[in-house]
Order: sequence, then structure tokens, then C-alpha cells
Amino acid sequence: MLSLLVFLPLAGAAAVALLPRRHEMGARWLALATSLACLALALTLFAAYDRDGEQFQFVDRHLWLSSQVAPFDVQYALGLDGLSLPLVVLTAFLTTVAVLVSWGVELRPKEYFAWLLVLETSLLGVFSALDLVLFFLFFELELVPMYFLISIWGTGRRIYSAWKYVFFTFFGSAFMLVGILALGTAAGTFDMRELQAIGPLRETVLPAEAIFAFLMVGFGVKLPVVPLHTWLPDAHTDAPTAVSVILAGVLLKMGGYGILRLCLSILPEVAQQASLFLGAFAATSILYGALATLMQGDLKRLIAYSSVSHMGYVLLGASALGTVGLVGASMQMFTHGLITGLLFVMVGLVYERTHTREIQNLGGLASHLPYLTVVMVFAGLASLGLPSLAGFVSEATVFLGTFPEHPALAIMGVLGVLLAAVYILWMVQRAFWGEPQRPWHGLKEKVAWWERVPTLALMAAILLIGIYPAVLMDLMELGVKPIAERLA
Repeated sequence: MLSLLVFLPLAGAAAVALLPRRHEMGARWLALATSLACLALALTLFAAYDRDGEQFQFVDRHLWLSSQVAPFDVQYALGLDGLSLPLVVLTAFLTTVAVLVSWGVELRPKEYFAWLLVLETSLLGVFSALDLVLFFLFFELELVPMYFLISIWGTGRRIYSAWKYVFFTFFGSAFMLVGILALGTAAGTFDMRELQAIGPLRETVLPAEAIFAFLMVGFGVKLPVVPLHTWLPDAHTDAPTAVSVILAGVLLKMGGYGILRLCLSILPEVAQQASLFLGAFAATSILYGALATLMQGDLKRLIAYSSVSHMGYVLLGASALGTVGLVGASMQMFTHGLITGLLFVMVGLVYERTHTREIQNLGGLASHLPYLTVVMVFAGLASLGLPSLAGFVSEATVFLGTFPEHPALAIMGVLGVLLAAVYILWMVQRAFWGEPQRPWHGLKEKVAWWERVPTLALMAAILLIGIYPAVLMDLMELGVKPIAERLA
């Protein structure tokens, strides 16, 4: 079932691409049917996961390259645990949202939806792979659809932003590949489960500290960690709305997932030595991202820089090296995906009606766009960590886990929350209330079903996790406990 889930979007992409040109509406419905089928499969796996069973379940393992033709056996190995399963569900959910908010795409819709589904396969593969070589292949596969989605369907300096994204990711991936090869050479296997169980690595080609640093550079670009973040605002600003949703909601989580799954789990001795440095980078990202957000006049760039700040909490929780901090980091990845996904959807809907993202050109929209205003306020409150919404749960857990280990850094993280309240409330006040900067008298909301359904679904998920976080937290605790035990 897991292999079916990973490759079903690829099959759907092929079917969409093969449709006759005159069936463009059929491409939309086929993409939606494929994404809904993947979501149903992901939720089925979520419900079927045995909380009392083995760590990795739904394992599909086959020999891919034998040691007769390669230095070591390379396997096609997929499996899910409490850390990766929620991210698989998040990927399937946000891809469905992305398909719906792309319903109005007119430029080459067949190719657009096909690339969107290819992107889903690559992301599902990253979170499901149990072999490092397979993990790296899926990690790199997402570059292809992302480049075309930004460069063809983006706006502004879309070619520049697409290439900048590719170059930064290639730069990080080169370091990551060196680290992966060094791990496999030292351990004689690329199987993540075996690497997690073998203990300290001996006779490595590179020192364990260098391997850790190489992996951290690769995942730090993706997270992103300051100063490796500069690709993110440009990519977000020029990407189409649905791609921004996937980029912020899922792609950034590849970095956090890689840090937890590889750096902390396979190299725990080095992680203990680097704990304070990781926390310092996290606090820097939180505060720098928040301060940079205050300077932004474009709605998309504002949310993009806020993502730099909020993803810093993932690294901050991971730096604590304890179960509570790791659960908080995992929760932050999931809740940030929902909240930022909703924020980018709302920015796209506002732009379609006003044809501007500049905050100074907005104002007074609340009386003309009441539904969009309510949803934007809801998303903003969730982003600044209002209790009973998903953002509060994850950030509070990060602070609880980090404060005993790094109290000063935890306090810096709390300052980031205060700054988030400032930039979110200031943005909402300037854009939706105050004096109108344009005559909006002819502005009509007209929220279509394909706009209303994803926004309501995201709001429901944010509210559910905020009120009843155990629906995810118990599962995530099962996923990070083995990592915390290694770190202890």
C-alpha cells in the first residue's frame, strides 16, 4: 500500500499528460481525483498504524542493486514510523489543497497539474524512504517539477528565482551526498534502520564531525537556516500560489526531517557536542526572520520571511536533544505546514481580486472581502501562537523541551513569538482595516467552491490540532523516542 501511495501521483501525472489538449477540464478533475485518492490512502495508513507495534511499519523492501555490481547492497526500502507518517499525511493533504486552489490556472493546465503530481511523488518518497540512496534520489527529484512550476507559471523574476532555488539546493545536496557516501562506506550499509542501530561509527573516510557538518549544510539549506535562507523569499514571491503552499508547507520540512532522521539519529555523539551551536543557529534564524518580516511590504515576502523565523523553532527543539523538544520540533513542522499553507492561499486569493500584494496599496478590504478577512485573521492568529490553535501547541512544546537545556536560547525564541504578534497584527490592520488606498467600491468577493473548500479544511485541521493535539502528538512521540534514547 505504501508503494502504491508513493507512485500513484506519478501514474496520475502520466495520465494527465496523455490527455488530449481539448480535455483541459478533465486534467483538473483527474489531478483532483488522484490527490484525493492519495489522501485517502495516507489517512488509511495513519489509522492502521499500530501504536504498540514495531517502529517502522508498512515496510516494502526489495534488493535494488546487489553488492556484486555496487560496493554495497542498495535497497528499494519504504516504511513509515511516528515521525514520517504525519508528514506523509501533510503532503497528501496540502497537495489536494494545491490542486483545488489551482483550479483557475489557464496557461497549459495539463502540464501544470502533471508537474504538481510529480512533485507529490518525490515528497512522499523522501518521507517514506528507508535507504539513504533512495532517499537522496527522491530528495533530488523534486528539483525538476519545482523548476518548471516556478519558471513557467510564476510571476516577476520567475526564471531568476527558479534557478536560484536550483543552485542553492544543488549546493546543499552536494554536501549531503558526501555525507551519505561517507556514512554508507563506514557502516557497510545504506539502510537507515541499520545505521540507527550500529552505534558510533569507526574507521570513517571523514571524521564523524565532518559528516555531521556536511549533512547539516544540506538540510540547513532546505530548512532554511540563516545564512542559507536567501533563496526562500525570491522563490516564494515569484512562485504561483499552489507552489508556495507546497514549498512552505512540505518542502521546508525535508530539511527538518533530515536533521532528525539522519543527523541526530545516526550521529548522536556529534549531535551532543553540537547541541549549543544548533540552538544558536536556531535562535538567530528566529530573531533574524522575525525582524526581516517586519521590514516587508509585500504580503508574500512577509510570509516567506516569517517561515524562516518559524522553521527556526524546529531546529531549536531539535537542539534540546530530549523527547519533549523533539516532539515539539515534529509538531512545529506539521502545524507550520498547515498555517503557512493557509496564509499563502489567502494571499493568492486576495491578489486575484485586488491585483496587488503591496500592503501600502491595500487597506479597507474587510468590508468588501468579509470571508477572506475572517480566514486571514484566523490564519494570522494561528501563526502568532494563539492558544487553542495549532501554532500554540507546537511552539509551547518546543519551549518546554528547550528551556531546561538552553534557557537563554529559549527566551530568545519567546521574543520571536512576540515579534510574530507585532508583524501579523500590523499586517492585518494595514491590509484589511484602516483607510482604503484605492477605491474598492466595485470589488466583489465571489468565493468559488474550489476556494472555500480548501480554506475551510485547513481551518478545521488547525483548530482540531489546537484543541486536541494528542491526535498527532502521541504518534510523534513514538517516532522520536528512539532518537531521544540514542541521544541520551
